[in-house]
Amino acid sequence: MGPKSFVSSFMKLLLANLLLIMNRISGLFVVVLVCILQCSESRETRQEGPFEWGVAKGVLDNKKIDEASGLAASRVNPGMFWTHNDSGKRGEIFLIDSLSSHKATFTLEGIVNRDWEDIAVGPGPDSTKSYIYVGEIGDNHSRYEFKYIYRLEEPVFSENESGLLIKDVDSIKFSLPGGPRDIEALMVDPSSKDLYLFSKRERSINLYRLPYPQPTTETFVGERVIKDLPFSDIVAADWSQDGSEILIKDYGNVYYWKIEKGKSIIETLQSKPEILAYEREPQGESICFDITGKGYYTLSEEVKGIKPELLFYKRK
Repeated sequence: MGPKSFVSSFMKLLLANLLLIMNRISGLFVVVLVCILQCSESRETRQEGPFEWGVAKGVLDNKKIDEASGLAASRVNPGMFWTHNDSGKRGEIFLIDSLSSHKATFTLEGIVNRDWEDIAVGPGPDSTKSYIYVGEIGDNHSRYEFKYIYRLEEPVFSENESGLLIKDVDSIKFSLPGGPRDIEALMVDPSSKDLYLFSKRERSINLYRLPYPQPTTETFVGERVIKDLPFSDIVAADWSQDGSEILIKDYGNVYYWKIEKGKSIIETLQSKPEILAYEREPQGESICFDITGKGYYTLSEEVKGIKPELLFYKRK
């Protein structure tokens, strides 16, 4: 082959390779563009609901809160929230403000955190007071016969007291019909004071009720009120203070019901929910309504060094 023929063949091969690379890049660009458009379309579609997308309010500034597994809006400390760690930690609850700044730590005397999974705030035995309900309800391997919910009067925060020991704690001890279940979502009916729990690991989950007044001196069996709800991996729940709305969430979605007048909780949860805006979190296991009804909040556990942020979803 002569020099001219060699150069000509080389140039043709180079041009062919360049065209192939450009086609691949172009194809990749199209795929990325389609992905962006689909994501945008999905985001816009989900934005049609009654709440906006989440806005980060702040990163948790207390390093001890590294497995935030529950969130509840305080009734007696306006603009503040209760949270707690997951299993294997001390029996503590933490008070944070709406910017994720830690305000106080309260220790429940004599209580061990075996597997705390959710927290709720609502009414209790004294109608003039607000109560915190801490759910010792987690059970990854379905091996614990008994579960506990710890109930205490909601403490009022004082700037002069950053940590207190809570001695007066009711222990609600119960089992579930059909045997142990892993449960991570707890909510309280603001009208009846009944407690509701959603199982987690079934393909279609169960809803359990602990009717008020829940005994604190003897063990009892909760009621299964709905079998085979079409959800799985439910990790958090909340009932609005005015009793008109319910939120539950799994790791990727937030489900919302507006309770129609005259409908029971059982009828409501068996109807189709709205799927709300939700910013994916590293391991989001917490949700609660804002106490004023202006929106809802989510909070994640810390995963692989990613610090958890408090996210707020404003009502439109």
